[in-house]
Amino acid sequence: MAGSRATDLPERSPATALPWPTAWKLARRDLSARFKGLRLLLVCLFLGVGALAAIGTLTGSIERELTTRGREVLGGDIELRTWQRSLSSEETEALARYGKVSTGLRLQALARRGDLTAPVALKAVDANWPLYGRLELKDGRKVGAPPAGVVWLSEGTAARLGVAPGETVSLGGVDQRVGGLIASDPEKLSEGFALGDAAISALDLPARAGLIQPGAMYRSATRVKFADPMRDPEAVIATLKKRFGDDAFETRTRNSASPSTERFVGRMGQFLTLVGLAALVIAGIGIGGGVSSYLEARRTSIATLKVLGATSRDIARIYRLQISVAALAGSVAGLVAGILVTPLLARALGTLLPVDTGFTVSPGALLTAAAYGLLVALIFAAPPLARARSFPAMALMRAQVSPLAAQRRTWLLPVGLGLAAVIALALINAAQPLVTLGFLGGAALMLALLALIGLAIRRLAARLPRPRDPMLRAGLANLHRPGAQTGALVTALGFGLSAFVLIAAVQTSLDANIRKTVPARAPDYFILDVPKAEDGKLRAIAERQVPQAVVRTVPNMRGRILAYGPRERMIRVSELKEIPEGAWALKGERGLTYSARVPEGSTVTSGRWWQDGYTGEPLVSLDEKFAQTVGLKVGDYVTVGVLGVERTAKVATLRRIDWDTLGFNFVLVFSPNALADAPHNLAATIEVPPGKATAKLLPDLARAFPSSSVIETGTLLRQARDLLDQMTLAILAAASVAVLAGLAVLFGAIAAARASRTYDNVILRVIGASRRQLLLLQVVEYGSIAAVLAVVALAAGNAMAWAVIVKLFEFEWLPDWPRILAVLGAGIALILTFALAGSLPLLRAKPARALREL
Repeated sequence: MAGSRATDLPERSPATALPWPTAWKLARRDLSARFKGLRLLLVCLFLGVGALAAIGTLTGSIERELTTRGREVLGGDIELRTWQRSLSSEETEALARYGKVSTGLRLQALARRGDLTAPVALKAVDANWPLYGRLELKDGRKVGAPPAGVVWLSEGTAARLGVAPGETVSLGGVDQRVGGLIASDPEKLSEGFALGDAAISALDLPARAGLIQPGAMYRSATRVKFADPMRDPEAVIATLKKRFGDDAFETRTRNSASPSTERFVGRMGQFLTLVGLAALVIAGIGIGGGVSSYLEARRTSIATLKVLGATSRDIARIYRLQISVAALAGSVAGLVAGILVTPLLARALGTLLPVDTGFTVSPGALLTAAAYGLLVALIFAAPPLARARSFPAMALMRAQVSPLAAQRRTWLLPVGLGLAAVIALALINAAQPLVTLGFLGGAALMLALLALIGLAIRRLAARLPRPRDPMLRAGLANLHRPGAQTGALVTALGFGLSAFVLIAAVQTSLDANIRKTVPARAPDYFILDVPKAEDGKLRAIAERQVPQAVVRTVPNMRGRILAYGPRERMIRVSELKEIPEGAWALKGERGLTYSARVPEGSTVTSGRWWQDGYTGEPLVSLDEKFAQTVGLKVGDYVTVGVLGVERTAKVATLRRIDWDTLGFNFVLVFSPNALADAPHNLAATIEVPPGKATAKLLPDLARAFPSSSVIETGTLLRQARDLLDQMTLAILAAASVAVLAGLAVLFGAIAAARASRTYDNVILRVIGASRRQLLLLQVVEYGSIAAVLAVVALAAGNAMAWAVIVKLFEFEWLPDWPRILAVLGAGIALILTFALAGSLPLLRAKPARALREL
């Protein structure tokens, strides 16, 4: 402490600690206003705390909106859904006992104006709609259900049709006046995915347009607004299911108005929190290195204070104050940054999720982020601080040639308490405690592994034969000599390279999943609800307008899997406490079909397909992956519910489905005698040969099939790819925080190693070493470490990426290994570049001046 004087230390007994005001006076005198020497600590805490503050504030805001707006999002206190039928009068009367009832229908339809068409998600509602909230139009009006003959239209559909409010469009062949353009629908999140923008009409329109004939694909949605707002919705649902059966309808409550959104927000929030914790773990390494460098630079000041009578407790108190002030400054800056960046994130998600786009302050999230930052600072700053306080003055003076090593017992208690607090805080706030615990365990294991690798490199370097080349020999010696920074470098570089591999593996796997989920190959048109008797008419129109067009039609209906397994002990889906992971086909209603032949894009892998004209026991063919997930095999049975009728079929075959084409891919395909008697329509695809004009095809189809939905897949695929690309970009942007923290730590580790190596380089310069030789020395040292860590980073980074992709997001593990290896190579090149750039000041150092400053 350059300006310290004996009078600054009052006379006292050795057992008496330096008073806090005096300690703060000495700490403040040496603490730079720009935190010189502690900037790495500030940067690391700024990144980690800022990430956690933004993540906690954003996810907390979304979850609060979902909770407080549950009634508006759902459109009621409870909702009952049924496919291809409306609720019976008995079911509706049972609901009316609890409060006000609103009935609606949901279906795909085609809006047309002249030769222009647009697929829409038609929502037909009764006069009671909406039970909660109001629909907001672009002109500022807040309205309810439109009157008969009027439709509320989305802005996108209106623009595609070139129609304005007051003009007329045709929906299902029935003219409707556009009463206004939709600005905000409170129920948008609960409606789910649809092939087109929303259009809201009166309840009578689907029947007038012939859109709900027997076999048509539509869904009823009946909501209830409780007369008693405090009534428990779960209890009501249980009563209804007990009366009408578990499989009578699908149900939702205000407490879970948008399960898919809640699941997405929960998983994304969990992932982003883990990213923030990863950034803090990496930052902790930088904090440890930064504090070590800071205290090393003040070695002489610490020794002087001890000569003047300062005790180890005094030293700890003075420098703990300095580090605490810097940690608080970095954490506060991170909190401010987190608050400021949240509105930007909210605006990006505002069209998809319910989130306040203004400045939001979440005290709980901010306190949690600050607690994480300060605890991590405590954990990683304790060991270097213990070294500084535990040695006598002369040992500090000789530290350059005889490095200090504090006894573990001096820092085990604060580190242990800090770790326990971090684990407890993480588990308390975790949506998935096991995932969080696994991450923390993996981070601890990674730190331990890197520490062992650092130790192994030092010992191996000490035992290897000495190269003849003096620079190679010196570079090898730098790995194990007293005071070598090998351990710190291995930890920092290991985490940095692992972060590079993690990002590359996550990105390439997400890209591959997007390509697989939204395939490049797809039919040009989908047509839903084609009457069975008009199959020939559809083919004739396609052939007339586009010769050589390929038309494919399949029977299409909806049904729910009710039970599965061996005939004598079938498992009822309603009795399952939890749906097996990957058994998505058990959730809700699914598309069903029947076929006399193996469907295109499927390959039978087990069993034998039924013969054409088969009339025996009803049979079914299953997707082999689904069958494996739920434990089904050939010879077992599956029961489905179709229009309230249970139908049981024997599993005849398992199929491998080519999901890479956006065609008709059904998990369950039945023999014709199993389903042909159920009311249903056809679904069709049309594939147009390359280069063929299709300008007249869509208008002709719209005129010929007014009650069908004709969908161009090009626009649909682009929208799906854009949505998934945005998700990928959000994930990678969040993960980049960890990479930034890794780069900061990398700079800090190299800077710390450079500071400790000044003495060596000056001595080498004095005895005649050239600048080229000194650079070669750095390349040998860092190259040796990076070569070993490349293997570790490849394994660790891919393991973490696999957990994110497979366990957290439930995607397939589809990494692009060449790209991952290329990123790893680029990371190693970046490390060597940083190392050489960090060594340049050493080459310019004047030996005489440097020796005087040691």
